Amino acid sequence: MIKISEFQLKDVINVANGKKLGNIGDIDINVQTGNINAIIIGGSGKVLGFFGREEDIIIPWKNILKVGEDVILVRFQNENLMKDVEEE
Repeated sequence: MIKISEFQLKDVINVANGKKLGNIGDIDINVQTGNINAIIIGGSGKVLGFFGREEDIIIPWKNILKVGEDVILVRFQNENLMKDVEEE
């Protein structure tokens, strides 16, 4: 068993490109079944949070590959993130 507070401390890593997506900011739970539908990584603030925020990243539970001791490995493909990888 894992506590939500412990779950939120783990780094979320995208196996598609090896990048850290961030940390879990919220969890989407089906209140009728008690199952987790998705994890939500809060968008980071731009320029100290003054000029808006990036969009939240929503990762469906089926895309979580492994919850490890220190990290959560996910499969996440976003066109904007994929462009960043191609440009490097």
